[in-house]
Amino acid sequence: MKNILFILIGLFLCRTNAQEDVAVQLSFEIDNVLSYANPSEVDLDSANVHIKVDSIMAHAIQNKAFPGAQILVAKNAKIIFHNAYGFHTYDSIQEVSLNDIYDMASVTKITGPLPALMKLVDEGKLKLDVPFSNYWKPWRKIKDKKDLTLREILAHQAGLTPYIVFLNTVIKKNGTLKKRYIKRKSKPRFENQAYDGLFVKNTFNRKMYRFINKSEVSGEKKYKYSGLPFLIFPELIEQLTGLPYENYLTQNFYKTLGATTLGFRPKLKNYPNNIVPTEQDTLFRHTLTQGWVHDENASLLGGISGNAGLFATATDMAKIMQMYMQNGTYGGKRYISEATLKEFTKVQYPNNENRRGLGFDKPKLNNAKLSLAESYPAPEVSPDSFGHAGFTGTFVWADPKNQLVFIFLSNRVYPSRNRRNLYRFNIRTALHSVFYQAAKADTD
Repeated sequence: MKNILFILIGLFLCRTNAQEDVAVQLSFEIDNVLSYANPSEVDLDSANVHIKVDSIMAHAIQNKAFPGAQILVAKNAKIIFHNAYGFHTYDSIQEVSLNDIYDMASVTKITGPLPALMKLVDEGKLKLDVPFSNYWKPWRKIKDKKDLTLREILAHQAGLTPYIVFLNTVIKKNGTLKKRYIKRKSKPRFENQAYDGLFVKNTFNRKMYRFINKSEVSGEKKYKYSGLPFLIFPELIEQLTGLPYENYLTQNFYKTLGATTLGFRPKLKNYPNNIVPTEQDTLFRHTLTQGWVHDENASLLGGISGNAGLFATATDMAKIMQMYMQNGTYGGKRYISEATLKEFTKVQYPNNENRRGLGFDKPKLNNAKLSLAESYPAPEVSPDSFGHAGFTGTFVWADPKNQLVFIFLSNRVYPSRNRRNLYRFNIRTALHSVFYQAAKADTD
């Protein structure tokens, strides 16, 4: 009888433990937020990682690819590497800190307008395969734009003009600013601040839209990167949601993600964090650009745009990329449906030799077969992976198959955007590859 009792108790405990295991697993899936761990906890060779990354970074800084940078890597929702290197500038005064805020440049495209667009697709307020002119009314009467779809636009398959230098509109031939567009002090019709002592006319955005509406469209449907639609997405998002673009993003994404530094115009927000400077601007601001967006087009929109303008720390950027990698969920909250996230992160036009997703960048189509020097990003990334790079020297990438988020933040444009050693030495790809090689070495 006693034996039977022990058996029954054992069965009950096994069943209870099994239920607890399931509960723990469900809790992990629901509340899978980023936490810190040692690389060895996720089967990475910790010593190998640190030696190789330190070597690459020392070489990069010595060769002035950038004055300083930081790298954050999360695997299996655990931040297993987060190190800072170098200084804000080459005078070696201000060391890079792990909580520094960076100008994300074009990474804004996938962390600003894109989450909003995905949510609007989920809600049926936007459709990918109907004419975009259904939503952006000025295009309805423009022959070469009226039939373009949002899918074509987001995949850079629409043939749109790549870029318009709107700065040329506000600067005279002698280099001085046109007072009808720019004032040195804020006035009722000049409230969009571009920098300390630079205020843009409130309606200048309409002039930009007119230029975009009139811009040429290529008749050949092939991959052609264009940042122009990202300048009009904020206005479209406001029209569809009834909320200011920045407010909509903060309320629906950044605040609940706990990404407290992710946002626009950090100079006005009194963060305790240091803001890493970008370029010694000789064209527009004529000073060191710091705390205000580097991109001139975004600057002329008052620093709030869809093509650039977001600032963030590495940890806050990791949170939104982790949410993407987890098919739209983070911390028990669903932000975007799994179906929409997967649609946006897949290659759209592979038959046209276009590697792009919808807004997201993707690996080269034959990436796994390429050498480190030829690949983009690292040759080891999975075809399911996605991310984006920024002109200022930023790069973010998420790999769902390998459960790896890679964040690289630098100010490679200091002191001048002509500094291109970041690309010449293939720094970001080499660093990215280290974390795949470390896993491979550990399992061989």
